[in-house]
Parts: sequence; C-alpha cells; structure tokens
Amino acid sequence: MTSTPSIAEYWDAEAGRFDEETDHGLRDASVRAAWAERLRAWLPDSPSNVLDLGCGTGSLSLLLAEQGHRPVGVDLSRRMVEQARTKLTGTGVCAEVMVGDAGDPPVGERRFDVVLARHLLWTLPDPQAALRRWIGLLRPGGRLVLVEGRWNTPSDGLSYAQGAESMPWMGGVSAATLVDSLEGLVADQRVEPLTDPTLWGREIDDERYALIAMT
Repeated sequence: MTSTPSIAEYWDAEAGRFDEETDHGLRDASVRAAWAERLRAWLPDSPSNVLDLGCGTGSLSLLLAEQGHRPVGVDLSRRMVEQARTKLTGTGVCAEVMVGDAGDPPVGERRFDVVLARHLLWTLPDPQAALRRWIGLLRPGGRLVLVEGRWNTPSDGLSYAQGAESMPWMGGVSAATLVDSLEGLVADQRVEPLTDPTLWGREIDDERYALIAMT
C-alpha cells in the first residue's frame, strides 16, 4: 500500500525541476496560450469558484485567475505549494493555495462550480473514492474537468513512491475506463482528445484527453 508521506516526499523532491517540463511551467508563450484556450472552452464563461486539485506549482491556477475565476489550489507537496504561492504572488494574483490530500481535499463544507484535476488520478491509491469525493464537492450543475491520459512510460511504479506498483491507475487511465468509472455518478460527460502538440511542446504518441462531466 502506498503511503501519503511517501507520495509527498516524491513530489517535494520533484518541485525544484517541475516547471522545466513544457506543459508544467507553461513558460513557452504558445504552450501557455494553448492551455488558456482549453480552459476557456471547458469552464463557465462567468467567474467561477474552481478547485484546482494537484495544483503543483500553480500554473493552471494562475491561468484561471487571469481569466477571472477564483481558484483554490490543493497539493500534497509543501514545496509545490510554496512555489505556487510565490508564482501567484509574483504576478499580483490573489489565489488560495493549501497543502492537503487532493484525493480528499481539506475544504470543509465549501462547494465549487468546477473541480479541475490534471494528471492526478494515477497518483492516487484510491482514485474511485477520490472521484466520488470530488463530485460531492460540486454545486448542483457544477462540472468536473479531468485532464488525463494513458502514457507510454513504464508503469511498474519503481521510480515513484514506495508501494506504487499496487496503485490501480499507475501509468495513467484510458478515457474508456474513466468514462465507465463515472457512469451513474454524473448526468453527462464528454471526452475531448488532446492531440495538439502545442499543448505538450512536442509530438505525442500516447493517449491524452480531457473529460468534462456535468452533475
């Protein structure tokens, strides 16, 4: 069984170089613009309360705030959260970022218009429980936006946290599996393939997609 401290330790170690990945740091103007365009398409037009789970260094939270939304970021890694706060403050954006388990966010009775997670489900020991919890955090008519994939990388978990080889979706989750997992939990869902290389800063040959579900 994978321990939460072990996962946090892994991401703490990754925090210093996390933004070097093109789709993480969004330092390239064309990549940043591509993600901003996708967020506009997936989120409501009016300013919304958005829970950004597994927010990392805050790149998506920053885009959300720039578009007029009110993001709340949650990440298990203290170092990631520190960097997110620095990034957001440095650009004049006021956004809440907290340390916590994204699978069970520490937000109390608060409810959100949107729950957003990018490349997070594979890191969770119990992704099915996390999906149910996230849906429960949505206001009536809210939406769940999941950016996920099934990647052409080793999936044995040996380079990840201790015990990760037993994690259900290690290596990612296919769109078909995720759709099945949400059946009966949401009113409607659609899948959008994310094959545009601009999003990733390179050509890709594996499955990447966004799933947008309405409650």
